Amino acid sequence: MRRKNLTLTLILIFTCATFYFWIPGEQSPHSMRRILMPETDDTLVKLEGEIQVERKATQKLVHKLETLIQKNWEQQKLNDKQHQALVVNSKEADELKKRKLEQLLSHPSSAIAVLVFACNRVTVTRCLDQLIKYRPDPALFPIIVSQDCQHEPTARAIQGYGDQIYHVQQPDQSDIQVPPKEKKFKGYFKIARHYGWALNQTFNMFHFNNVVIIEDDLDVSPDIFEYFLGTLPLLQADPTLWCVSAWNDNGKISLVDKTAHETVYRTDFFPGLGWMLTKSLWAELSVKWPASYWDDWIRQPQQRKNRSCIRPEISRTRTFGKIGVSNGLFYEKYLKFIHLNDQFVPFTKKNMTFLLKDNYDVQFVRSVYNSRVISYQELKSGSIFFDGPVRIPYHTKDEYRRTAKALGLMDDFRSGVPRTGYRGIVTFFYNKRRVYLAPYANWKGYDLTWS
Repeated sequence: MRRKNLTLTLILIFTCATFYFWIPGEQSPHSMRRILMPETDDTLVKLEGEIQVERKATQKLVHKLETLIQKNWEQQKLNDKQHQALVVNSKEADELKKRKLEQLLSHPSSAIAVLVFACNRVTVTRCLDQLIKYRPDPALFPIIVSQDCQHEPTARAIQGYGDQIYHVQQPDQSDIQVPPKEKKFKGYFKIARHYGWALNQTFNMFHFNNVVIIEDDLDVSPDIFEYFLGTLPLLQADPTLWCVSAWNDNGKISLVDKTAHETVYRTDFFPGLGWMLTKSLWAELSVKWPASYWDDWIRQPQQRKNRSCIRPEISRTRTFGKIGVSNGLFYEKYLKFIHLNDQFVPFTKKNMTFLLKDNYDVQFVRSVYNSRVISYQELKSGSIFFDGPVRIPYHTKDEYRRTAKALGLMDDFRSGVPRTGYRGIVTFFYNKRRVYLAPYANWKGYDLTWS
C-alpha cells in the first residue's frame, strides 16, 4: 500500500512540474506571438494546442488516480471490517459448537439418541423437519446428524437448524479399494464405513445407551418416538430381541389392516429403515463390523443368533428417496406404496409384555395353526365364505415365492428368512382378512440355501 502511495505522489509532482515549466506565468500567448519570428508562429500555435490537449489528458489521469486511491482506501476499510467479522463469527461458531457438545454430553441416562445419516441430499431437511416437529422432548431425544461426502450445500442445510440438532461429519474421505468386480458398488463400502464411525461416536464418544437410526430420506409418523419409548423396555428385558424397527417390509396399503394402528409383531427378518439398538449390541457387532453390505451381513446367522426384532403392522417410516446408492431398487414396485401411520398410539401406556418370547410364541403359533387352510387362488378370488384368519401353507422355496408374487408380497430371502417372517410365518392382511403364509407345523428352522 505504501509503495502505491509513493508512486502516485511522484506522478503528481511530475504533473505539477510540467505545468510550471511549459505554461508561462506572466506573459499571455498573444504577447508571446508578437515577439516571435513569423515562421515560428504557426508551429508554436500548434504546439500550444497540443499542450492544452495533454493538459486535459493529464487532468483526467489525475482524476482517475484520485478516484482509484479513494476506492482502494474504501475497499481496504471494507476488507478490514469483513476480516474482523470473520474472526468474530469464527469465535462465535466455536463457542456454539462447544456449547452444543457440552449440552449433548450432559444428556440424561434415559435419553435415546436419534442418529440421522446424511450425505449429499439437501432434502434431509424434510426428514429433520418431521423429527423436530414430533419430538416430545429435545433432552430425551437429541438429534445427531452424521454427514458423509462433505457436500457443502447439504452441510449448510443441516447447520441451518442451529441448536436443534448436533452436526458431525465423517472425517475419512479417502478412497476405498474394492475388488474389481464390485467397483460399481463402492457406495455400499462407504456407507458401511460411515455407519461404523457414526455408531462408535454416538455410543463411545457421546455415551448414549440406546440409539435410533434414521436415514435422511425417511418420512416419520407422529408417534414414532412414542413407539420406540414403548418398546424399549422389551428390548432391554428380552435377550431374544436385538432391535426394534419402525418398518414393515410388506407394509403396502393393500397388505395391511389400516385400522390396526396398535398392532405390533416379532420378526426374524432384520427390517432396518428406522430402527433402535442398544450399546451392548453395538459392542458385540463393532468388533467385526463389515467393510460393505452391512444390512445383509447383520442378517446372517452368525450375527442374528436366533434373535428377533419388533416391527409394526403399519409402518412408522416411509422412504421418499427414489434415487440413492441402490438406484431406486424396489422403489417403484414396493417402497412408494408403503402406508405410513398417521394416528398417535400411546404405546408407553399399553401393556407390551405380550411381545416377550415366552408369551408371544405360544399365542402366535396357536393362532396360526388353528386357522383354516386355503389356497392363494381362493384368497385372490374372494371365494371364501367364512370369517376369521386363514392360512396358506408352503413347503418349498418355489411355493413360497409363487404365492408371494401372486399376492404382491416381497418374495426374496436373506439367509433363508423371508421378509417379515417369524418362525417362517409371514403375516399380512388381504381382502379384509388376516392371512398367514406359513410352513408346515413341523418346521425345523430356516434353510440357508433359500436365498
